[in-house]
Amino acid sequence: MAIYGTAILAICVLIGLFIGDLLGSAIGVKANVGGVGFSMLLLIFASEFLRKRDLLPTPTKEGVHFWSAIYIPVVVAMAAQQNVVAAVKGGPAAILAGVLATVVCYALIPVVERIGKDKRAASSPVITE
Repeated sequence: MAIYGTAILAICVLIGLFIGDLLGSAIGVKANVGGVGFSMLLLIFASEFLRKRDLLPTPTKEGVHFWSAIYIPVVVAMAAQQNVVAAVKGGPAAILAGVLATVVCYALIPVVERIGKDKRAASSPVITE
């Protein structure tokens, strides 16, 4: 079942890494900046887009669910391999990228929370007395 989600994941990873390389070049860093994070976001948006339009057969849904669940440990393992000390010594761009990514994530928490509330409110029955 998991193999069916692999194509969607692969496309998201390739696009995300390309965006990360472009962002790195744009800010003058000779590295991929946030490519894995962009990949994760693309996977979330693509799977939601396809799910809402009922374009994912059940095996593919299960495969995408599998890769979504395993993706975070993979990202943590990849991040553990990076040399943070060398990035910090390389200049303020790495620190700025990290701080900006953190600020954006914190800023998006209320947006994601509202999305979840809208779905729960729509699916929960209304009790009137």
